[in-house]
Amino acid sequence: MILETIKSDWKKLLKDEANKEYFKKLETFLEIEYSNNEVFPPKEDIFNALNLTSFKDTKVVIIGQDPYHGEGQAHGLCFSVLKGNKVPPSLKNIYKEIYSDLGIEAPNHGELTKWAHEGVLLLNTVLTVEKSSPGSHRKKGWEELTNKIILELNEKKENLVFILWGNDAKKKKELLDSKKHLVLESAHPSPFSVRNFQGNKHFSKVNQYLEKNGIKKINWNLG
Repeated sequence: MILETIKSDWKKLLKDEANKEYFKKLETFLEIEYSNNEVFPPKEDIFNALNLTSFKDTKVVIIGQDPYHGEGQAHGLCFSVLKGNKVPPSLKNIYKEIYSDLGIEAPNHGELTKWAHEGVLLLNTVLTVEKSSPGSHRKKGWEELTNKIILELNEKKENLVFILWGNDAKKKKELLDSKKHLVLESAHPSPFSVRNFQGNKHFSKVNQYLEKNGIKKINWNLG
């Protein structure tokens, strides 16, 4: 049971998913995939985002797509790679935006665990991928589970910030109540669309909104 690897308050919120047909199919699919292919992230890191950022502590949600498909990169947080890996192009562009928005220098690594501890849920919509095969685990059930995560946050919390970068993430807007939460949208930070990402000032907008609602700001500094 992959849900057993969730150690935070998310476990209780998601436990009923285990009995649903889509989830049973997803578990069977993953069992076969992890036995026969190289799949990322490692099984114990699939729910890293939920383990590092509990439901209770979530202030900001950044929605990604599927994990990095290169050796040793993915560790369960969207846009993040383990220290020792080259910083991916999209993340470099995120760092550039933080510098232009807040004057915070880019770190020499691509690991975003510090943000997760600050209350930033770094959620991919698909949580696993086969090595060197981007998008290989889409439409296998992950989207239903991650939609459930987004809906739980939308319905049961107030004054969250949802950050939607790129068309895939923007599709999640229909799950959100923008009267209760701040929803920020822009192009994806990928080199292909970065022109329309630059200057969105999302990082300062997050902190202005949190402060206005009496919530402790995010320290975006990863140094």
